[in-house]
Amino acid sequence: MSIRMLALAGALGTTLSLATSGIALGEGGLDGSWSGGGTVTFPSGSVEKASCRATYRRSGNGYSMSGVCASPSGRAAQTAQLRQVGANSYSGSFYNAEYDFSGSIHVTVNGNSQSVRLTSSTASANIHLRR
Repeated sequence: MSIRMLALAGALGTTLSLATSGIALGEGGLDGSWSGGGTVTFPSGSVEKASCRATYRRSGNGYSMSGVCASPSGRAAQTAQLRQVGANSYSGSFYNAEYDFSGSIHVTVNGNSQSVRLTSSTASANIHLRR
C-alpha cells in the first residue's frame, strides 16, 4: 500500500471518527445517519475533497460510530468512540482496522450541522456533516 493511501485512510478515518450532533447526550442524540464532506490534507501538503457518511449508536455514556469516506485517492472505513467534553463539543479517538491506524478528533456542533477537525500521524481533515 502506498504512503499516500495510508495518509488518505488516516485522514478519512479521522474525519468520520467522531462527527456528532449539537444535542447533548441526555437530550437526544446522534443516533442515525449523517453525511457531508470537506478536505483532507496529506503530509506532502496536497489537499483532496472527500465525501463522508457516518452512522451513530448510543454506547454507554457516549456514542459509537461507523463511517466511510471517499476521495479521488480511495475509500476508507473506520469505527470510533466519542464523549461530550463541552456544551456543543465532543472529543474521542478512531480506529481503521483495514490500515491499522488511529487518531483523534474534535467536533463542534451547531444545530443539525457539525464542524469536525481531525488529526492523525498521517494526515488531517476538516469535514462538515449534516443530519
